[in-house]
Amino acid sequence: MSAPPINPTTVHYGDLNYPSRLKDLYDPPEKLYLAGDAELLKLPMIAIVGSRNASAAGLKNAAIFAQGLSAAGALIISGLARGIDGAAHYATLQAGPQHFTAAVCGTGIDIVYPRQHRWLAGAICQRGLLLSELPMGAGPQAFHFPRRNRLIAALCLGVVVIEAAEKSGSLITARIAAELGREVFALPGPIQDPLFGGCHRLIQQGAKLVTSPKEVLDELIFPKNPL
Repeated sequence: MSAPPINPTTVHYGDLNYPSRLKDLYDPPEKLYLAGDAELLKLPMIAIVGSRNASAAGLKNAAIFAQGLSAAGALIISGLARGIDGAAHYATLQAGPQHFTAAVCGTGIDIVYPRQHRWLAGAICQRGLLLSELPMGAGPQAFHFPRRNRLIAALCLGVVVIEAAEKSGSLITARIAAELGREVFALPGPIQDPLFGGCHRLIQQGAKLVTSPKEVLDELIFPKNPL
């Protein structure tokens, strides 16, 4: 699971370049470990999350939203997981050098989880940003991932849930985002499809139903790329 050696930078709470949006959390991390372009922390971020066991249509929709939103100047942030997360990261990288993505890890940034995302993590490190509150060498533990999700929720202006079952971890991200005053968006799907049970529940609870990146952008206002 170990990634190629990297030289992380560390940002402490109180540093000028510490992301101010994390201070909205009741338990903001004391430090962040970063690998990649730390300047990307200045960009407005939109989270794209969803099922690890995504359908082919879900993976396609993740790519469509990632490329459409990043083309408008948003950094696409997600959790490097299988399924929707990985599809969003990959599609952003594939869109070209002016499209940016960041992965919040549930491990130390020198540990790649899942293992099959070693190449993707390396590409994000080269052209985007890996970040974690966990120290180097920290491996995957079940309790790490809900805590990772709270960082994604805090950093973003809004979160787009592509596919999510009733008990998906993506709903944790959406719930925390809503509590922090971030916008929550969800894609609808067939009512019989369990992959959309969580999305439909979010819509019932007030998430905005969206079917295109434009509908997300119409709800969010963010500055032109400051980089």
